[in-house]
Amino acid sequence: MPRVIGIDIPDNKRLEVSLTYIYGIGRHLANELIEKLGLDPNMRAHKLTQDDIARINALLQTNYIVEGDLRRQIQNNIKRLVSIHSYRGLRHRLGLPVRGQRSRTNSRTRKGKRKTVANKKK
Repeated sequence: MPRVIGIDIPDNKRLEVSLTYIYGIGRHLANELIEKLGLDPNMRAHKLTQDDIARINALLQTNYIVEGDLRRQIQNNIKRLVSIHSYRGLRHRLGLPVRGQRSRTNSRTRKGKRKTVANKKK
């Protein structure tokens, strides 16, 4: 298995799919990387040479925020929202949906243990 920035990517899948196993890289960004480096998107990841892997590593480390740095950045953003007592921070703290989804039914089953949500008074 080729290792790209410390992550083992599957070697039997197409290059554009196997790059998506890196946190922070989706299909669009994977295709963009392949195009910048002039690689074939249909080739399998096990056919990458050490030079190709080094070029991918260098490009990811210089131009993009991925893996640990991205996870850390997202966690810091959530901590900031919680610390300034914003509505989104409150929802994160309570483990409820943050982006306006309903919480009467689905969110509790999706997020684990039952959390009480204030009911309307009649």
